[in-house]
Amino acid sequence: MMDPDAVKSCYDTIRVHSKSFALASRLFARDVRDRAVVVYAWCRRADDAIDLAGRDGAAQALTRLRGELDDIYAGRDPGNPTLRAFQVTVKDCAIHRTYPEDLLAGMEMDVMSTRYDSMELLLRYCYCVAGTVGLMMCHVMGVTNEDATRNAVHMGMAMQLTNICRDVLEDWELGRLYIPDPLLEKFGCHDLASRLGSPFPETAVASVAQAIDYLLREADRYYASGDTGLRSLSWRCALSVGTARRVYAAIGARVRRMDCNPLLGRAVVPLPDKLGHVAAALGVSVADLPRRFALRIGSSGRVAAPRRLVKFPADVLPV
Repeated sequence: MMDPDAVKSCYDTIRVHSKSFALASRLFARDVRDRAVVVYAWCRRADDAIDLAGRDGAAQALTRLRGELDDIYAGRDPGNPTLRAFQVTVKDCAIHRTYPEDLLAGMEMDVMSTRYDSMELLLRYCYCVAGTVGLMMCHVMGVTNEDATRNAVHMGMAMQLTNICRDVLEDWELGRLYIPDPLLEKFGCHDLASRLGSPFPETAVASVAQAIDYLLREADRYYASGDTGLRSLSWRCALSVGTARRVYAAIGARVRRMDCNPLLGRAVVPLPDKLGHVAAALGVSVADLPRRFALRIGSSGRVAAPRRLVKFPADVLPV
């Protein structure tokens, strides 16, 4: 059983760091919501550990995170409330260790300042840092249709592609460029990564904007696959995930309305628009209730963990 204080700390984390996911998580049934928030808090903690360590300490932080994962899966006390809550969730939901390990492998790509020389390498990164979250959420939500695990990966990857398109300038200022070299070259921007560390070049804006638009269209393809998997979720889970999906897709739409120009600031979805996306997701979920009743897709939050271990790229590509 999870420590209530530890769970409360995880809720505090999601409220501070992701208002979009905080809103969507409220739509889960309570037991599913607690587990989902714990998974998010662990992911957030790992991400912060790398970012806050800086260039010099990032590799050491990664080693520490992997040691914590050893303790979690060995049943040893990891010594931290969030880690203890994640340990209980991992055990109760039978989350494969491969998934959090792969997430840390994605963070290692950041630590190593990976140069993205192909679209497949970028998709591998998206799988590691976001597709794996979709897989862990399958265990949290008790997904029983194992084919839907692939859709869950694609939903996470779509959201990560959206993040990348929104955060080009912020990532540049951190010394990171996720847009693959061949894609930049396709639109007339050669060797942009070699200019990292200097101000973002205005001469590259037009080419980068075309590359961002391309990645957003890729995200749309992955969202479409993710939507297919919503039909395998309980109606409360489908409502929550569907809301998060709509909010993230709306971020991409705002990037497009800004002409995909990375210098025009961060695209943000205002609260009234987010509530509109909740209403739209609710309408879809309500309309689907007769089918769910006929198929007995319930909403109890019962954990029935998928048994199949999903691997990249065989189980993920192509979309």
